[in-house]
Amino acid sequence: MAYKKDILTNESNPLQTPGRVHVLIMAGIAVVIWLFLKVCLNNQFTNWDDPSYITSNPLIKDISPGGLKAIFSTPVVGNYHPLTILTYALEYSAAALNPWLYHFDSLLLHIFVTLLVYWLVYLLTRRPIAAVITALLFGLHPMHMESMAWISGRKDLLYGLFYLGACIAYVYFTRENDSKKTGWYIGSIALFIFALLSKPVAVTLPLTLLLIDYFEKRTWSRKTMLDKIPYFILALICGLIAFKVQRDIGAVDLPNEHFNAIERTALGAYALITYLWKAVLPADLLCFYPYPPKTGGSLPSGYYLYPLAVAAIIFITWKYARKNRVVMFGLLYFIAGIALLLQFIPVGQAILADRYTYLPYFGLFFIAGWYVSSYFEPGANKQTGYVVFAATLLFTGCLGYLSNQRCMVWYDSLSLWRDEIAKEPERAPIAYNNLGFIYFDKWYNATGRTERETDYDSALYLMSRYAVLQPDSAGAYQGLSMLYYSKKNYAAASACYKTALRLHPTPEGYSNYGNFLELLGKPDSALLAYDTALSQNPEMYAPYLNRGKILKQQNRWAEAMRDFNQAIELNPNNGESYYQRSFCDTQSGLKFIAFRDVNQAISLGYKKVDSAYYNSLKR
Repeated sequence: MAYKKDILTNESNPLQTPGRVHVLIMAGIAVVIWLFLKVCLNNQFTNWDDPSYITSNPLIKDISPGGLKAIFSTPVVGNYHPLTILTYALEYSAAALNPWLYHFDSLLLHIFVTLLVYWLVYLLTRRPIAAVITALLFGLHPMHMESMAWISGRKDLLYGLFYLGACIAYVYFTRENDSKKTGWYIGSIALFIFALLSKPVAVTLPLTLLLIDYFEKRTWSRKTMLDKIPYFILALICGLIAFKVQRDIGAVDLPNEHFNAIERTALGAYALITYLWKAVLPADLLCFYPYPPKTGGSLPSGYYLYPLAVAAIIFITWKYARKNRVVMFGLLYFIAGIALLLQFIPVGQAILADRYTYLPYFGLFFIAGWYVSSYFEPGANKQTGYVVFAATLLFTGCLGYLSNQRCMVWYDSLSLWRDEIAKEPERAPIAYNNLGFIYFDKWYNATGRTERETDYDSALYLMSRYAVLQPDSAGAYQGLSMLYYSKKNYAAASACYKTALRLHPTPEGYSNYGNFLELLGKPDSALLAYDTALSQNPEMYAPYLNRGKILKQQNRWAEAMRDFNQAIELNPNNGESYYQRSFCDTQSGLKFIAFRDVNQAISLGYKKVDSAYYNSLKR
């Protein structure tokens, strides 16, 4: 009976529960999640951030001390999350670009995070049923599949692991005696740092710890607040770094749509309400949720109703649940986790994202788990409890099926963007662009005439559709210019390049235009384009390299040498720069140095070395 009392009451120390009980429960949870979600192991890479993070990311190909330094000092896709990039680097060193290992690790991480959810809920409630329900809802919810089935969603899994670990260590810190408190506290701080290095949104942890104090009825005192100071300092530092990185790449605020404060409030409320109802009914899931188009310069009127809905929820919660510690803890946890992601300050071009719910949904699932477990407390109607428990398990099974299906949507780029276009044929133009590039690649690699024509026509239609739906996007015209050039339609390609530069005159755009002009046999015009690119951003190595090649062809050896030297200084891992410089070395009579440069190019993987030229340097 003592064991039964520990399971069903809230009176005993959870650490007294036999460890084998927890092991069996957690093993069962892990197996259930594995069976529902193992389909993701068949998935491939996609062209949605995976190239920037993994397949075309040079950072993950070097885990030497110098490579590790680069990983921890270089933001990727406007985010600073070096631990996430490090996991990709370790996987690359073990399996190169075999997607199976990346998906396997993501699935394992998701299972581990779910098991931490179980343990944290059990620590807080001493209710195994509450912990099981919360964990199953967390592990099988379709909104969480973006983080798990998408390799680039790894940052959510990793920060979730360390974030929950920090919470668990903090709970032990508040409960242990003096001899162990320091160790748990230091461990919690260390795990928080790891979470911040995995994804900056972990800055919300100090608020979560305050909520744990509230739920645990910890006495509010000066010491209680002093405990949080290191957390708040770390959160502030990381938050400032993250904001600067996002601002530097132009991701803060929208490039094409600008919203005033009232409109942003309406959009934030819309996102919050959407997250709430999708927690119960996860329908119409997308990988990209576009902002609503403005009509007559303003949002559609329906969006202004969402702040009223949020106000109503706040009023009802305050009136009927402000003294309910479970409801308040769960809701405030959800709000604290999702608030920074509600786009009050727009970041990027999506109004919401499934992955943003990864940890915030813990709060909502915690409430559900608690109330299901309440039917098994002493004095409760256990017959009703069995029905509620069975219904909840059936619901989680439905969630598992939907998650299984969602994992298959993430199978590859074709399935992902076809799904997006089927659900958002007008408001998600980026889907047409990304799908168009897939057919562009298929056309480029196809061998049969009919297949090539079909793939080219598909690419042209999709990429043109992107330009129609988003006419102010320079990227739309850059993609079309590449497509037209590949088909040798140089007039159309040139027009698209010029339109892209008019819309967004970036140094990268001028550099690409210079490449295009060089291929057309217009070296002087290409030089002007490279000059413009370097005047805007002198830290780009490619324009130096390509300008140097033209100068070399014009026998302007000294100028070419300066450009090649600059290209090597900016990117010492590009073999072509050394190879091209070797010709300048030879021209100056430095045959030995030229030989050394060619060998360096070969060691860096450059494969277009002229064998006759190389042999002449040996003599």
